[in-house]
Amino acid sequence: MNGSGDAGLRDIDLRRLRMFVVVMEAPSLRVAADNLFISQQALSSAIRELERQLGVELFSRSRRSLTPTPAGEALYRGAVPLLAGGEQLATQVRRVNAGAPAPFVIGHAPDLASSEVFRIIEPVVLADPSVPITVRPVFADFMREELLSGSIDLALGRGVSAPPDMATTIATEHELRLAVRSDHPLAAHARVDMAALAGYEIVVWGPEHEYEYTDILVGLCRRAGFEPRIILSTLLGTPPHTAVIAHPKACAFVTNEPGWIYANSIRIVEFTDPPFAPVRAMWLPNTASTLRRQILAAAEGVV
Repeated sequence: MNGSGDAGLRDIDLRRLRMFVVVMEAPSLRVAADNLFISQQALSSAIRELERQLGVELFSRSRRSLTPTPAGEALYRGAVPLLAGGEQLATQVRRVNAGAPAPFVIGHAPDLASSEVFRIIEPVVLADPSVPITVRPVFADFMREELLSGSIDLALGRGVSAPPDMATTIATEHELRLAVRSDHPLAAHARVDMAALAGYEIVVWGPEHEYEYTDILVGLCRRAGFEPRIILSTLLGTPPHTAVIAHPKACAFVTNEPGWIYANSIRIVEFTDPPFAPVRAMWLPNTASTLRRQILAAAEGVV
């Protein structure tokens, strides 16, 4: 492929980059051209010019189809969040200019309670109560989509697998405890060893939403020397400790403070050697946010 091969972002026409993304997501070049309201020839020329600027082939061409090269796949993975971040920045600038900045929206997975999110952001809220922040639940499977669309600015969750095109970090860790019903044998103990769970079922969220968090919990049990008997909760949208109401012989991992809750029908028991569950944060790469930086800095001190 002829070309300079040293083009930086400032040298690349973002309009052509958007065209490239449309081509990658369309079933054919003709459909992509129709979606862009341009001719197929004009679209083909734009893609070839983008290849010339980058000095790489983005597609392997045949008479009937365009097949992305490894370089094309790599460009697509980086271009989608890059373009999304640019569009969101433009929207933010317009809102600031109009004197109506949008609230910073935090999406949290169901395995992380809104009260736990508040504990994370509390130092930021106390430092400046006028900062508009919105917190709402988002299933882990939809976090990437909502980050790309700008519906949320930051995603938090324990059972969140970060896609390779998103920026991510472990924001903090929360101490795990055990929830049991008042008539459960372990409710008679203020503290228990992890190995004490070997004789009981452990109720967790369904794997279709929180599979990574379930893997973490299973790993804790295995390190304690036993294979856990896992059952899936049929409850969605309620706090994890409520699962033991429907499953009286089971126990559940929670982050509640120790003691009696739910009208003394559930006891939260501490572990003698407490395990910790990570809280993962995820956001659009190549974007800057003072508020996000403050929230992540505050999260480091929340355990």
